[in-house]
Order: sequence, then C-alpha cells, then structure tokens
Amino acid sequence: MKQRSKGQAARVLRGKVWVEIGGKPAITEAGADLLDQIAACGSLSEAARRLRYSYRRAWMLLDAMNRAWPRKLVITAAGGTHGGGAKITAAGEQVLRVYRDLQLQIEHLLGAAADPFKHLD
Repeated sequence: MKQRSKGQAARVLRGKVWVEIGGKPAITEAGADLLDQIAACGSLSEAARRLRYSYRRAWMLLDAMNRAWPRKLVITAAGGTHGGGAKITAAGEQVLRVYRDLQLQIEHLLGAAADPFKHLD
C-alpha cells in the first residue's frame, strides 16, 4: 500500500442535500439547522444567534420554508411583555427527521462510493 506524503489528504466524497417543491428550495442544510435550534430553544431570535445568522436571514429562511410546505413547519408568536417564541410543529419535526435521514443515507452512499478510489492514494 502506498504511503501518503505530508500534505496529501485522504479523498473524501461530500454532498449536500436540499429538497425542492415546485422548483423552489423547501428545506436546505441551513433550514434544517434553524429548525434544530428552534426546537432546542423555542425562539427564532435565539436560534439565529446560536447559528450566527442575522435575524432577517433566519426570518426569511423560516418564512420560505413555511410557505413551501402544505403545513407550517414552525409557528411563531410575537414578542413583547408576555414573551414570544417559536415552536416547531409536528409537520416540522417530520420534515426535519426525514431530511436528516436523507443526509445520513447520502453520507453512507458517498462513503461506499469512495471505496473504489482508495487504490488511487
């Protein structure tokens, strides 16, 4: 087996997953990350901070996802004296679960596809 020289990295196949509805992105990696954070903290603004997204970017991403699917993925309540918040819906949980499963399947397939290239190292 041939040794790798310094600076020569292992070959890794990578891919990105996004789902389109009607030719428009319905969920992407950024959207899935946003859903994860909203589920974790219950706040769109806090989710945006955690991801280092501007609030505007997070809001527009969430709005686009909510419009793309037949049912809203997240419901929001305006802030103020009684607080506000964001809650991922059952539809949002299902979309996120399926998306993350697709990511794992793609990673597995790409890992298996990379095996034939090992002899090239």
